[in-house]
Amino acid sequence: MHISLLSHAMEWIAFNLAGFCNICLACDDHLANDEPDIEMNAPAKTEEFASAIPAGVYAETVLSVTHYTDRLFRFTMTRPDGFRFRSGEFAMIGLMVDGKPIFRAYSIASPAWAEELEFFSIKVPDGPLTSHLQLIKPGDQVLMRKKPTGTLVLDALTPGKRLYMFSTGTGIAPFASLIRDPETYEKFDEVILTHTTREISELKYGFDLVEEIRNDELLQEVVGDKLRHYATVTREDFEYRGRITDLISSGKLFTDLGIPPIDPALDRGMICGSSAMLKDTKELLEKAGLEEGANSKPAEFVIERAFVG
Repeated sequence: MHISLLSHAMEWIAFNLAGFCNICLACDDHLANDEPDIEMNAPAKTEEFASAIPAGVYAETVLSVTHYTDRLFRFTMTRPDGFRFRSGEFAMIGLMVDGKPIFRAYSIASPAWAEELEFFSIKVPDGPLTSHLQLIKPGDQVLMRKKPTGTLVLDALTPGKRLYMFSTGTGIAPFASLIRDPETYEKFDEVILTHTTREISELKYGFDLVEEIRNDELLQEVVGDKLRHYATVTREDFEYRGRITDLISSGKLFTDLGIPPIDPALDRGMICGSSAMLKDTKELLEKAGLEEGANSKPAEFVIERAFVG
């Protein structure tokens, strides 16, 4: 895997030097703590699939599925030859349901160098996509459109010292990609991943990610002690409790981490969660003096606007 990581990283550097073509946004939903569940992902199945795969899409094979709770699961699937993306972007994935393809936007949770594609999803019992997607197993097929896109990418930020990644629920997915990308640690001296959920059990994916990095010799050499993981819950007793916006406003986030308040000269931010969480966190960063950026105009913080509104 380490040899593969290096080869993919070299290929990715070469690709970046050649330039990257930006693609128009699609919708992307992320589950937020203390808000109604939102469906942000899509479905597909093997037998149905092979008979009528739509033109212009990939049909990839599910490799693994991990169910964390009755509401959350993680899965990996094969990566198409020639499929390129920037860590933090999302793709439209789907399934054939009643003879028709259903797609939803999913952040790609694996880093740009990985040989497999990873996704982190909620389960919506009556959801057009996730009611089917949550039933997938290794060997099944999932559809994916060929053009990834998104604004939660390093290219959309100006240089800084510290990078905050603010997430709630499955909004951690794009950051799962970025915290495993060596480029993140080349650009920032400190990376702070915040993850807020309703219950402690919903934090496990984030803890698993950090543990996987620690156990990967090559990644750990790159990451070192630059990554800090700040997990909070809103409905159970835990070491850190509360909405991330309240913890920023009160200053508790900074006290807990032993760092100064947000400074526009040093700090950069990325935000992924519900529309309400995006709005509130954006206002806090702007109040601190940070300006919102985009692929076309890098600045101090970015949000995934594909889901806003």
